[in-house]
Amino acid sequence: MAAATYGSFDDHHPPAQELLDDCVHCGFCLPTCPTYALWGEEMDSPRGRIYLMEMAEKGEIPLEGAFTTHMDRCLGCMACVTACPSGVQYDRLLEATRPQIERNVPRNRADRLFREAIFTLFPYRRRLRAASLGGALYQKLRPKRMDALLAKLPKRFERLVAMESLLPPVSVRDAFARTPAVTPARTTSEHPVRRGRIGMLVGCVQDVFFHQVNLATTRVLAAEGYDVVAPREQACCGALGLHAGREEESIRRAKDLIAVFEQADVDVIAVNVAGCGSSMKEYGELLADEPEWKERGEEFSRKVRDVSEVLADALAESRAPRHRVDATVVYHDACHLGHAQKIRQQPRDVLRSVPGVDLVELPEAEICCGSAGIYNMLQPEAAGDLGRRKADNIRGTGADLLVTANPGCLLQIRKYLEGDLPMLHPIQLIDASIRGVRPPGM
Repeated sequence: MAAATYGSFDDHHPPAQELLDDCVHCGFCLPTCPTYALWGEEMDSPRGRIYLMEMAEKGEIPLEGAFTTHMDRCLGCMACVTACPSGVQYDRLLEATRPQIERNVPRNRADRLFREAIFTLFPYRRRLRAASLGGALYQKLRPKRMDALLAKLPKRFERLVAMESLLPPVSVRDAFARTPAVTPARTTSEHPVRRGRIGMLVGCVQDVFFHQVNLATTRVLAAEGYDVVAPREQACCGALGLHAGREEESIRRAKDLIAVFEQADVDVIAVNVAGCGSSMKEYGELLADEPEWKERGEEFSRKVRDVSEVLADALAESRAPRHRVDATVVYHDACHLGHAQKIRQQPRDVLRSVPGVDLVELPEAEICCGSAGIYNMLQPEAAGDLGRRKADNIRGTGADLLVTANPGCLLQIRKYLEGDLPMLHPIQLIDASIRGVRPPGM
């Protein structure tokens, strides 16, 4: 029997031919693809990228050059998966292709060093906390002319300029604070029995720069009758690396996180970061080559739920009365929540549980804001065009408040909204309503 050939791909999980064959090249994906919307270039559409994968699989083109360029330009937002009438699993094709590039295509020195710098910092909370000290000092001393100075830098520095512009307001106190290891359920005479024991992912960037979101999450879940466990030993879930094709690193992080939450003995693992939740629900597939870990990964993934899923299920018998918040709220669907996890209705139901909230929909909701993990740092020009487009659509709604369930989206949209309206994670609005206080920033 002839040996299997993979063309320009190596033999470690190349894009599956049967998945490539699912695409009938109809073009329904084109209007929802952010890069096709920007440039109208066929090779920067899902259909075009699948053509490139097919050509590489046949050995007709190398992975170097145009192939890598067009794959790098993809945000991985998965809007095409939602739009496709044929059920093409572009997400699985892209997840198979990016590790091929990382293994087989040498990056130029500047690109390689920049990517390594990102992954040497962002998945590590201790390093992020140390960096927050420098960030806080920089923000305090930042000259008023800095924007003008940065604008004059040569194009080769555009990634560093983009990273600087995305720096969130740094609170050293929050950065060094820790999410409580255990937050007991709030019980009452009316509801004396706890609902269950929930594990909570605290995240990396989330816990350091969005610590208040984690605290709001623990308060809301406890108010709804859940014991909340946030193991101190937990580290990065591997999502950032997985979406960038760093497969071995992601596998190692997935195993470590599974082991931590197995020891925690929880019923559910709640996640308040869309990108993390998306990857954590796929651990069984990520670990498919190792039967023991595959089984443990599948068991872990069955427990993973976005916090909006948990709260939506609790709405029928909610234990935490909501106080009124009079506000017109626009909800931005984070791509890895809406497209990857198919979670759209639950966040809306939870937000509408707050009296006084008028929830409005966002035009072009399916189009990514340009954050996409580390995309806005690696592809700042395209990300900037998408960020401005999203900000214009948000302003057009006339909303008083924007909510979205991903820290990357919050940072990206904040940059282009330029302070036009407050921005929160949905859980912060629910938390304020339960406590009867004004939402942060309003």
